[in-house]
Amino acid sequence: MVDNHLVLVGELVKKPSFSTSPAGIEHCQFSIDHRSMQQEAGLNRQAFVRIQVVATGELTHITREFIARDVVKVTGFINRHESRNGNPILVLHASQIEKIN
Repeated sequence: MVDNHLVLVGELVKKPSFSTSPAGIEHCQFSIDHRSMQQEAGLNRQAFVRIQVVATGELTHITREFIARDVVKVTGFINRHESRNGNPILVLHASQIEKIN
């Protein structure tokens, strides 16, 4: 089995949105912006990514009080989704979420 594990710290772009599946499972979606300076080939490189995060079930309770600009640490796996117009996007499916500030 190949490992798919991502830990990312970022700032919430806007307040999370919530929905409930037909099976009664609660889902939360939000996006985070990550900015950092990374070393590549001995040089500094600025890294920036905006990624959508999905939290399911019990994790949605943690996100209830989140607001835009909160800094969070999200641990989980990435998966490919398709936007409404069919474009592929990467989504971080959270297994742990920790508010940093």
